[in-house]
Amino acid sequence: MKKILEGTVKRHPDGFGFLIPNDREHPDVYIPKHSMNGIMSNDRVQVEVSQAREAKNKFFGEIVKFIDRQTKSVYGQFYKMSNQYGIITDHEGSWGSDIYIPLAESKNAQDGQIVTVQLLKETTQSGHILGKVSEVLGNLQDPMNDLKRVLINNQLPQEFSKAAQREADEYPTEVLSEEFEGRKDLTKMGFITIDGVTAKDFDDAIYVEVSSVGFHLWVAIADVSHYVKPGMAIDGEAYKRGTSTYFPKFVVPMLPEALSNELCSLKPNVNRLSLVCEVSFDFTGETLDYKVYEAVIRSQARVTYGLAQEVIDGNTPPELKHVEQNILRARDLAKLLMAKRFREGSLDLELPETQIILDDLGNPVDIIRAERIFSHRLIEELMLIANVCVAKYLNDRNADCLYRIHESPLEDNIKMLERFLFNFGGPYKVAGGKLQKKLSRVLEEFSGKAEGEALGMLILRSMMQAKYSANNVGHFGLAFSHYAHFTSPIRRYPDLMVHRQLKHFCVDKKRYPLKNFEQLETAGVWLSACEQKAVKAERQLRAIKCARFMQQFIGKTFDGVISSVNKMGIFVVLRQYDVSGLVKMDAIGLGHMEYDEENLMLISPKTGIYFKVGDMLRVTVSIANIEEGKVDFVIDGELKPNATPPPTRSKSKEKKFKKQPDKHDRKSKGRTGKIELKSSHRGGKSQFTKFRRNKKSRK
Repeated sequence: MKKILEGTVKRHPDGFGFLIPNDREHPDVYIPKHSMNGIMSNDRVQVEVSQAREAKNKFFGEIVKFIDRQTKSVYGQFYKMSNQYGIITDHEGSWGSDIYIPLAESKNAQDGQIVTVQLLKETTQSGHILGKVSEVLGNLQDPMNDLKRVLINNQLPQEFSKAAQREADEYPTEVLSEEFEGRKDLTKMGFITIDGVTAKDFDDAIYVEVSSVGFHLWVAIADVSHYVKPGMAIDGEAYKRGTSTYFPKFVVPMLPEALSNELCSLKPNVNRLSLVCEVSFDFTGETLDYKVYEAVIRSQARVTYGLAQEVIDGNTPPELKHVEQNILRARDLAKLLMAKRFREGSLDLELPETQIILDDLGNPVDIIRAERIFSHRLIEELMLIANVCVAKYLNDRNADCLYRIHESPLEDNIKMLERFLFNFGGPYKVAGGKLQKKLSRVLEEFSGKAEGEALGMLILRSMMQAKYSANNVGHFGLAFSHYAHFTSPIRRYPDLMVHRQLKHFCVDKKRYPLKNFEQLETAGVWLSACEQKAVKAERQLRAIKCARFMQQFIGKTFDGVISSVNKMGIFVVLRQYDVSGLVKMDAIGLGHMEYDEENLMLISPKTGIYFKVGDMLRVTVSIANIEEGKVDFVIDGELKPNATPPPTRSKSKEKKFKKQPDKHDRKSKGRTGKIELKSSHRGGKSQFTKFRRNKKSRK
């Protein structure tokens, strides 16, 4: 029996697609290639759906009506193809067809110029999508156009609506005295913010005391919910964006700067409204009590990560003497909480971030690995515990919450990971038992070795993606039963929603009505998608800038490490610069290569030479494509046989993971090692985006 369903289309590069129905209970529907003419990813359509005979839960359909196009504009290189049309080519297969542009609508764009094209609902008789040029960006070689391309390609807004901007202009520049009413006055306490050098949106401030019982922590978070109310244009715009998106030297903010950088930002020596999570601990790191309330604070210092580290290392700058003890107490508490968290199974994935240094013209002048120092971990550790406490606060009151969840890895992914570990020469029986602890021991075993970073990336790839949901299944990577994002409401909309839920109980039930499970779950799907769009855009610009940077090194040779192998070839990360590229199959130079999926290797049947993750490889830069953001390598020098035969799995030789003495057990004097998976509070690049990120960072 056939039926009509509405929904959103996701297009596969091979031409077919899937309908994601508006009816959330209905499975996705396969749409064959012939029915996808003129249809792009994210288009809204009606589909006539039939059930497959061979399987009850499989459906296929034909598009019967086009409703709306979510993708409003695209960019690409313009070329004149006839006296009637120009064209921009669908290189990636994501549009479904090349875009045809009537020359009368081309704004006189010249061959090779980058253009922004507004898409039309109409198609040509042959099914090609029609569009008209809305802006000529100029030459592809101009680095100032890189950001514009990424913003357009990912449909990221470049300005706020007039209504939202009008609302922003009406806010006062300072906190009004009448807004103090009903709030705790914490302006005499020694709060500080710890952020990056370029940060302007200070979401969080901390203060720590020590007593005979244990530690006492105050985490003060910018009270965005006081200013941004449901129904306001600013609120609608913030929800639509979902998150701030961070690029080198540029931010697409979730909120206008009047709020994000001024009235809500916890700047030093000015009164600011905040929502405070106050937590008491004993000296083992166990939480004794926590509470949430509105307050007014006055930050005593704007501290950078570098300056905080100077204090931790015993070299306190004179201008920070008045907050030195607060930083040192926070250090001690962070170490205690970190050791406890690792003992309880939190994964310790600490991977460096890529930092691209640009000049004023947008040219990349260096690409480095931004290693994190303990001051980063300090502030994130305190935000983690605040996030846990507010999630439990709502759970204690039987209230629905928009949780940050991270599901356990799929069984197939664990098997894949065991194959990775086997090829690394390590124990690979990790399934069963406390998986997080087993993975942490594996990471510790390879810490400091050449393969360690590649192994961390492989473990990360085996994980599920963290997301927002009202259905609390816990956070696998952090080993938390309850976890929500609370600490970055200036730049993450989920945090703002959590604030409103909290205020229903700690402020006023009428002013802050609770969202129910269905409302939160719907928001979670949208906001998770917004996060992934931001991550994709950040990665795309990073890839373009890396390709632009490597153009100067075409023909130059570098040492690298194999980060992945597949049917395309060998992916290599350079040691000198944090740049990755591909050695294509036909560029390896050994003739026919076989991809051994079971053992995750590329092998030359003719020579026996093989390539596996973690191997060192010397490569020469052959191509740096700034249009696609891709770098290609060729292998340098003559390949020689491997020192050992390729590893092959044999059940008789399987090693089970023997339990080693737990360095984090109760006899441990504490651990100050690596802080997990980046980013708890600061939303910025969790490493766990698969968890995600600190622009700080996302987790």
